[in-house]
Amino acid sequence: MPFDHREPLPAPPAYGLSTVAEVLTSAAGALGIEGFTNTLSLPAARRVAVVMVDGLGLTLLRKFAAHAPFLRENLDSARTLSSAFPSTTAASLASLGTGLPPGQHGMVGYDVLDPAQDRVVNMLGGWDPGVDPLTWQPYETVFERAAAHVPVVTVSQPRFADSPMTRAALRGGTFVGANTIQARVDAAAGQLAGASRMLMYFYVNDLDKAGHRYGVDSAGWLRALEDLDAALKLLARRVPSDTLLVVTADHGMVDVPATQRIDYSLRPDLIDGVAHTAGEPRMLHLYLEQGLTAPERDAVALRWHEAFGTRAWILTREEAVEHGYFGSVRDEVRPRIGDLLVLAREGVALIDGRRAQPSAFAMVGQHGSLTRAERDIPLLILPTPAAAVRTRNGKGPRRG
Repeated sequence: MPFDHREPLPAPPAYGLSTVAEVLTSAAGALGIEGFTNTLSLPAARRVAVVMVDGLGLTLLRKFAAHAPFLRENLDSARTLSSAFPSTTAASLASLGTGLPPGQHGMVGYDVLDPAQDRVVNMLGGWDPGVDPLTWQPYETVFERAAAHVPVVTVSQPRFADSPMTRAALRGGTFVGANTIQARVDAAAGQLAGASRMLMYFYVNDLDKAGHRYGVDSAGWLRALEDLDAALKLLARRVPSDTLLVVTADHGMVDVPATQRIDYSLRPDLIDGVAHTAGEPRMLHLYLEQGLTAPERDAVALRWHEAFGTRAWILTREEAVEHGYFGSVRDEVRPRIGDLLVLAREGVALIDGRRAQPSAFAMVGQHGSLTRAERDIPLLILPTPAAAVRTRNGKGPRRG
């Protein structure tokens, strides 16, 4: 039953135009690789390195720019992109790696229902052994397509080399593992110097970890931002000429006070009629019990509206799909999306205490919904030695 939403629903991500899904495909286009469109109008280059900073929302970067002087120098030319929906790592990295919206690649949340097993499965570190990554996400990745034309390299933590997430959405090319961000800078610079053309993906997750643990308004998060800024400045100095250095993110983050991290499983009226819960604390998938009549399904939705309708947008699956939040949705993906979706609008996190670890209630920084702090991500082109030379000659790099 559609509801008369008290607040206008946020606009969906502009898939195909200005989201995280267009970053790697545009990078491949900037390299001149056949079959890719440079939608974001990135400057042409012989080497492109895309740095994905987990959790670097554009709102946060602007707010705390004083702690990132190197990035701050380039903020005026930054473009605003949107994360995928939900604004979470699994969905956005899969969109980055495939160039597709979540409704196509099928990774529609941190964890979601696997209809074949009738159980909730994790899309990141706790991937279910009953789910084949290549079946769940069957499309060829950007890396696989590009590797037929240029060297493709991923620089990331060693533990991600053969993870199910990598196999599902980031497979292809050569993987180079390094544990610290400084070691990854060394590895990236060396790899770029060793090839005349290259597409590189460089992943950094230290900022996201600090945000979840300490909050984005904390000394721990600011230290992580300062370390990131220093590492990117070093990387920019060390990359070879003709390297385009692009920085983006998968999502932003908001702090949620402990009093607003709510265990909704303590409310029998909210879980009555709900067979499975999944997603993020700020973007719930609620899967209703089979056999409920239409009035019974409407009653579940009404109870959630009465409980959280002033603090969240509550939509049916049909509303979310029709509104374009997941992009075009293939038939296999549709049942992975909840019958009801709960998108946090205010500073609240909704947690199912029956299945969440106690640490979930200690998590300060949260994301997943469609507030600007969570969905707005940057597209930054950082100056490199070649760019500096062009600027001194009066021929600055073209900005997309």
